[in-house]
Amino acid sequence: MSLAILGLGTAVPDAIIDQTVASEIARSLCCRTPENETWLSSMYGGTDIVTRRSSLGAAVVRDVIEGTRYSGSVFLPTGMPDDCGPTTGQRLRHYAATAPPLAVAASRTALERSGISPNAISHLITVSCTGFLAPGIDVTLIQELGLPPTVERTNVGFMGCHGALNGLRVARAFADADPNARILLCAVELCSPHYHYGWDPQRMIANAIFADGAAALVGGPADIAPEDWHAVASGSCLIPKSTDAMTWTIGDHGFEMTLSKRVPGLIAEYLKPWLQSWLDQNGVALTDVKTWAIHPGGPRIVSAAEATLGIRPESTAASRAVFAEFGNMSSPTILFILERLRNENAPRPCVALGFGPGLTAEAALFG
Repeated sequence: MSLAILGLGTAVPDAIIDQTVASEIARSLCCRTPENETWLSSMYGGTDIVTRRSSLGAAVVRDVIEGTRYSGSVFLPTGMPDDCGPTTGQRLRHYAATAPPLAVAASRTALERSGISPNAISHLITVSCTGFLAPGIDVTLIQELGLPPTVERTNVGFMGCHGALNGLRVARAFADADPNARILLCAVELCSPHYHYGWDPQRMIANAIFADGAAALVGGPADIAPEDWHAVASGSCLIPKSTDAMTWTIGDHGFEMTLSKRVPGLIAEYLKPWLQSWLDQNGVALTDVKTWAIHPGGPRIVSAAEATLGIRPESTAASRAVFAEFGNMSSPTILFILERLRNENAPRPCVALGFGPGLTAEAALFG
């Protein structure tokens, strides 16, 4: 059995930040010495990101770059040497005000493209790892979109970049279990509010690549749209001896991300044996896969997956294009890639891959 994808929608904040401006922001908020600035330029220049979006807004960005305080934002630097930025409470208040409207915009587009009426949605799945609030984003979606008050809600929380793939697994289970299921899946992340202030190279890597966005998918049982894209299988693998390779913890001044230099090497060592075995179980050879949707946690992650799996660069073009245009939006990113591939009528089968804290690899097979 499988989940038919009936519609996809995406949404991003209005403020566009190119990577040169992003580097200037980091210089203002993080650098403490001229040596810091030299390292910073090299790191930002090597990300392959061109632009990304920030929910903090253009006025805040302008204040940070120009040293002004017109916006009055809590995200502006204090000028003190021990400045750690806003408290976690202040950052989460920004999430609570900004994430729900973005989720509504992406979900409304997905519903319109699917042709499914909002009052026909039976299951609602929300995905996020960058904020907490209750009543949650699911309640906002019900109220703003006119979903039934009886819609069955599931939240996939704090799973990181592969969270949307976990949400897809849940959606496919609902579609398999209920022939009348009509499912809305929405992933929304605001990474910008968790920006790290001060000099810490590990966390500044996260500053350099993460961004904000939302994506939504409407789906149902396979027989609704037999010719459309279907999610037909999912898989998961916890990579050995890797619990410190990628972490996402709650600190006093935001959520704190660490990305070890070991991640690409771990992917190169462990991904192929597991993925090959999982594909074999689903009747697909590695060489049968026509298109890849690899979550671009960073450019080296995509390159590591290409090298170990023997993937031609043209097969991951959508992943690199989304990363260049939007950065790493965490969980919504994979849905941005799938939307692009589906719009291009990319050949199938397609395999989506994402990596998150654990270190865990998640996969989905589309036919």
